[in-house]
Amino acid sequence: MPAYLFFGVVAAAPLPFGSDEPATVTFWCILLGLACVLLSLSTPKLRPEHLLLLGGIGFIVLFYAFVLHEQLADRPWIASPNPLWAETSKVLGQPIKPSASITRGEAFFAIGPTFANVLALICGLLVGIDRTRARRLLEVIAWSGAIYAIYGILSFLIEPTMLLWRDKRDYIGNLTGTFINRNTAAAYFGSCAVVWLVLLLERARQHLGSKAITWKAVPKRLLTETPRSLIIIFSMFFSCLMAMFLTGSRAGVVLSLFGLIVTFTVYFRRDLPARSGILVSLSGGVATALILLQFMGGAVSNRFDVSGLADEGRFAAYQSTLQMIADHPWFGTGLGTFVWAFSAYRSPEISMRGVWDIAHNTPLELASDLGLPLAGAVYLGWLILFVILVTGIRKRRRDTIIPLAALLVGLIAVLHSCIDFSLQIPGYSIIVFALAGAGAAQSFTSKPHENSANYAELAQ
Repeated sequence: MPAYLFFGVVAAAPLPFGSDEPATVTFWCILLGLACVLLSLSTPKLRPEHLLLLGGIGFIVLFYAFVLHEQLADRPWIASPNPLWAETSKVLGQPIKPSASITRGEAFFAIGPTFANVLALICGLLVGIDRTRARRLLEVIAWSGAIYAIYGILSFLIEPTMLLWRDKRDYIGNLTGTFINRNTAAAYFGSCAVVWLVLLLERARQHLGSKAITWKAVPKRLLTETPRSLIIIFSMFFSCLMAMFLTGSRAGVVLSLFGLIVTFTVYFRRDLPARSGILVSLSGGVATALILLQFMGGAVSNRFDVSGLADEGRFAAYQSTLQMIADHPWFGTGLGTFVWAFSAYRSPEISMRGVWDIAHNTPLELASDLGLPLAGAVYLGWLILFVILVTGIRKRRRDTIIPLAALLVGLIAVLHSCIDFSLQIPGYSIIVFALAGAGAAQSFTSKPHENSANYAELAQ
């Protein structure tokens, strides 16, 4: 039951407008917390490597709690009050209780997405210890993504001015699925396409047999003796790919295509010719991606022609955010306070039109809100996670698709968040962290008795 409760949250997270509203995030936190408790009670004894992973997560959580205490407490232990409070008190002519954050108590309202991500990561780790449940999580992400993609395509064709049951205010000319923002939608559908691709490659490899692959004979073999399951998987993969292109997101599409190319190359790395195989695979992947971009990505190509590689003011905003970090390096301006802190640093090179409420660079915004020490710990945590996943891909012969999917989806999410804010949308981030936890758990080889118990299932 706890595993299926967790699977339900992962499948439903993108549905209510990307889960971008506090009430929705609170509901997911309650369900994820319940699933986490039940999974911890029902999971067999953890192995040392899994305990180390949980210990690393616990360290970052404690570090996070310490920084939030300094920002929220009336009497912080070591943090200095933000000088803005003293200036305000002087202007008003009356005493004001200071705080390390520029907005008192804002962290209570902004902690929800982070809390949900941590719970999803822990649940993914506990579920991923069992290979059957880890594969089930992969299938849940893939099928739910395909359903959202099909819905998004039909909605875009039939009623492009509606987003679920609401009127669509932005991106009317682009597909957004159940998300509000087209860029997050592109990262999500691209990630689901990667998951479908690893399932497609695994099924195709099984169909080709265990012998060495004769690449010249592969097209004829697959096209003349195509199993029904392979056709279904390819159809779902193509649906996610089409939905991704229809978003019109430049970075989301390009990074997703990059993920698909790397996925194919890494999966077949042992079947490629020793010397030039990887280079040929990457070159062919790039050529295929350019062809797809030309014939399916008209909206993306048009945005490159009109706006270039980046939107106006994006790099100036990054420079302003770096100045914020330099002025508040240790504890930041407060979790969730970027929208109020940025106005004092806003560069004159940025258009005065609109409110810049997000940095469009999650690592920089994290450092500006919470300080460099905690942000550095989070960066290091992601780096260690990627190293674990790469090690799992290299060492594992069985179930390689789980750490492979987790690695590529994680890379898409992190790289896209360096120029946008997809990881700040819970409807997408919950899926990324859940898959990351399962991939990390499956990056370690199984015990001998676990291998023998699963040989029959693998053969089938």
